[in-house]
Amino acid sequence: MPIRYLHVMVRVLDLPTSMAFYERLGLREIRRYESKEGRFTLVYMAAPGQDEVPIELTWNWDGDAALPSDSRHFGHLAFEVDDIYATCADLQTHGITINRPPRDGHMAFVRSPDNISIELLQKGAALPRREPWASMGNTGHW
Repeated sequence: MPIRYLHVMVRVLDLPTSMAFYERLGLREIRRYESKEGRFTLVYMAAPGQDEVPIELTWNWDGDAALPSDSRHFGHLAFEVDDIYATCADLQTHGITINRPPRDGHMAFVRSPDNISIELLQKGAALPRREPWASMGNTGHW
């Protein structure tokens, strides 16, 4: 039986803040659905040219008591980037903590405003080790 991947859904507490985080990663809103009866909004965001694999941000207007305090049980989302050092520097400049720095020139982790773990992977071969990343320690959980 054939199967086709559609999307990943993550619950968010503050829709504008969460959207700004994913926009900083390079995603953009591709569609939106609002339900007045269900009192929720779904915002689908995708990387350019990848509309077929979006992230669905689910925002419940009246809050979400089911949102866990630590989303590590979810696993993580992974994104490939052209330059992991430049990406991490840009995120850090905009107040995003680099939880696992790209010490190896290949992999880093950050957290969304809703505590979703985001893995960033260098496109192609790992970049040569570079400071300040090579000697930077982890911050919090990733």
